[in-house]
Amino acid sequence: MIYFNFLERLKKKGKYKKAYSEVKQSYLNRIRWAVSLFYFGMGLTFATWASRIPTIKSALNLTEAGLGSILFALPMGQLTMMMFSAKLVTRFGSNKTLPVAILLYTFCMTNLGLAENGWQLAIGLYFLGLTANLTNISVNTQGVYTEGLFKRNIMLSFHGVWSIAGFMGALVGLVVLGFDMPTYAHFVMIGIIVFFLVATNYTFLIKAKETQKPTKKQSFFKIDTTLMWLGIIGFCSMASEGVMFDWSGVYFKEIIHVDGSLSALGYTSFMIMMAFGRFFGDRLTQKWGRKKVMQISGCVISIGLFTAVIFPYLIPATLAFMVVGLGVSTIIPTMLSLAGKHPTIPTSQALTSVSSISFLGFLMGPPVIGYIAEAFGLQFSFAFIGVFGFIIAVMVTKIKMEG
Repeated sequence: MIYFNFLERLKKKGKYKKAYSEVKQSYLNRIRWAVSLFYFGMGLTFATWASRIPTIKSALNLTEAGLGSILFALPMGQLTMMMFSAKLVTRFGSNKTLPVAILLYTFCMTNLGLAENGWQLAIGLYFLGLTANLTNISVNTQGVYTEGLFKRNIMLSFHGVWSIAGFMGALVGLVVLGFDMPTYAHFVMIGIIVFFLVATNYTFLIKAKETQKPTKKQSFFKIDTTLMWLGIIGFCSMASEGVMFDWSGVYFKEIIHVDGSLSALGYTSFMIMMAFGRFFGDRLTQKWGRKKVMQISGCVISIGLFTAVIFPYLIPATLAFMVVGLGVSTIIPTMLSLAGKHPTIPTSQALTSVSSISFLGFLMGPPVIGYIAEAFGLQFSFAFIGVFGFIIAVMVTKIKMEG
């Protein structure tokens, strides 16, 4: 860093411009790697917990209904922290809150392995939700800052890293289950990995003062119009994601009529294309603009879901779920990027506002699908969610921010 500043002074005198450019680019790349690894650590932590849910369910002798009720503690914790995350990040800076938040997040995850009954697991999940939300707002604030340094679209790649971490977390979970590793030992092993990632990368996080923006009065319950439209877009996208996470396997089993492990084919194809889209989506947003990509993505979501409904057969449905994954891949990262660049509202506050509305879609989408499916059938419920993609395309036209 000292060398970097020294070259910057020389550059002002017209000397060593090439060396300055090379060192600057190298330093920027190091920042990007650091932020990416924090996204990786967050994704790895969540996937690790998710991979052991069946084990914990069996160990605590929980019924499906009992587990479902306990799992609700996680989003409740996230919703609680949403009212405080922006204030914490704005006051202390995301470069300080992120390392602390992700370590607490990982610590809460490891403690889940010590739960001996349902109420202990519920309390643990509530605290996991609290720390997850603070980590989410902090890491996305760093993502917005880093994108600003590069002056090009890179937010999608950060979320692509999160998706890759999810795959690796699930894979590690399968391996350690094969060796009968205790849940707590598995969680501690991942915790050590995340601690190492934090220890070797936290010094490269960006220090920024959000108060430099001409602030506009903003509260959790009353938000800017542009952020409201972005939140609605996020709501529709996360409702679609939540349905794919929770109902894709059921759809393949009950509508496509597949047996055994093939019931996971829809979810797997969806996740693969979502990760693929996030790694290549930055190029499209750079070329066509964020708004246009979001409009196309919304239409792609609808086309995929309607195709799965109209052609309820293995190959068409698998391809359709891949299309849905490609569509949702760009929406949330692009929405966060746009919100984070709001001209009058601090980044963390803007991200919290749109995340609050968006998360309701993830929370409400799957249960609503269940009610609709009970009344009209699962295919009709998927078609209902398919309309959300077209709503996204329409809502994008309401955004007045550049991009």
